[in-house]
Amino acid sequence: MEGAGAGAGFRKVRCCDLPVADAGGLAGCSQELVSRLLHLHFKDDKTKVSGDALQLTAELLKIFVVEAAVRGVRQAQAEDALRVDVEQLEKVLPQLLLDF
Repeated sequence: MEGAGAGAGFRKVRCCDLPVADAGGLAGCSQELVSRLLHLHFKDDKTKVSGDALQLTAELLKIFVVEAAVRGVRQAQAEDALRVDVEQLEKVLPQLLLDF
């Protein structure tokens, strides 16, 4: 993409170029953290989540965050912005939620 913001440290990124398992430190997103997040929204304190469900939820969370970042970068590029800001993420969030 050529333009005012194209040479400002941006490069085109495809989703498949990002190492999802190691994307931006998200590999450290532990199952304990995911378990705590899930339990914050359970009505019954005795609800349990299996290890497989935690692993799957952690992986889905990683993919969701990486996809949000990629879409935010693309939105910032389209606006010739020098950085991804909350405004770009707010613009891509509705479609991202529909896609997931």
